[in-house]
Amino acid sequence: MGVMVRFCSQYWSVILPLVGALVLAAAWGHALNPGLAALVAVFLMGATLAAVHHAETVAHRVGEPFGSLILAVAVTIIEVGLIVTLMVSSGEKAASLARDTVFAAVMITCNGIFGLSLLVGAVRRRVAVFNAEGTGAALATVATLATLSLVLPTFTTSEPGPVFSASQLIFAAVASLVLYGVFVMVQTIRHPDDFLPVEGGFLPGEGGSAPAGDAQDEHDEPPTKRQALLSLGLLLVALIGVVGLAKVVSPNIESGIASAGLPQSAVGVVIALLVLAPETIAAVRSARRDQVQISLNLALGSAMASIGLTIPAIALASIWIEGPLMLGLGATQMVLLALTVVVGALTVVPGRATLLQGGVHLVLFSAFVFLAVSP
Repeated sequence: MGVMVRFCSQYWSVILPLVGALVLAAAWGHALNPGLAALVAVFLMGATLAAVHHAETVAHRVGEPFGSLILAVAVTIIEVGLIVTLMVSSGEKAASLARDTVFAAVMITCNGIFGLSLLVGAVRRRVAVFNAEGTGAALATVATLATLSLVLPTFTTSEPGPVFSASQLIFAAVASLVLYGVFVMVQTIRHPDDFLPVEGGFLPGEGGSAPAGDAQDEHDEPPTKRQALLSLGLLLVALIGVVGLAKVVSPNIESGIASAGLPQSAVGVVIALLVLAPETIAAVRSARRDQVQISLNLALGSAMASIGLTIPAIALASIWIEGPLMLGLGATQMVLLALTVVVGALTVVPGRATLLQGGVHLVLFSAFVFLAVSP
């Protein structure tokens, strides 16, 4: 028994993704009772923890800012697949699923993960320090993408309701993809230094030193190429498990939300929370290591990828998806988005934040969740 425990503790990050994949294969296409749904949720959490571990291994190998892109893009690509699958299977009931999920992802990343990262960083050092240039550029890109794809459909007049016409949807899809591609080029090739952590966790002219544990983490030997490739493969398996198991339990989520009398938009919120769990854990762990910039890269990069990749994919999928595609936000959602952008800009400009800024973003996130279940 002791040998088995030691084996599992040593190789948990390999075992959990594989077991999650087996559970996904066994549960796929079957209706689950509440007990089985709870068991699947346990394996979902295990796959989430494994995804974070392997993402950090790959990120350590390739370095920043490439490392923070890996988890965000991988999760978002599979998130797109989940949204399209649910839209195809649910028909007209899912007309607003893409909007609800993407908007939820923006609120979770730009307020939930963003605020939590600042809060953890400020608790560690009293002041969370980050690179204002790179973070500001990322926030501006997120705001532009969100406005083009989620706000404008409410005000266009070519089609009745909060929907784009075919030509407008094509323009929004191409613009989103181009803007996201330009940002990735700037982040990784043209100006990568703007997205690297501030050295030592302090602004120029400030003193201090990192705790011993953090310094050790920063100078650990990077994994070998073989280890990184193995982690990359297991990361993909774990992410497929996260999203696939989330889809398996989604009918239970939908029935639970319906029986509780909650609006249909709450389904998108729950799905986004499940899918973004790996990024949340990874961001908090980076903030605990005084690498707040990596946490913010994860948060804003996930928001950007969620819009920049989802909208083009949904536009392509709309060719064979029947029914309207509702993308325009309602009045309450637009107020929350506008407040998020304004508060985010004020937070980013100084390049440093205290507990207050983290608390403000978390209150905005709480308001989003509350209004999503009680509109």
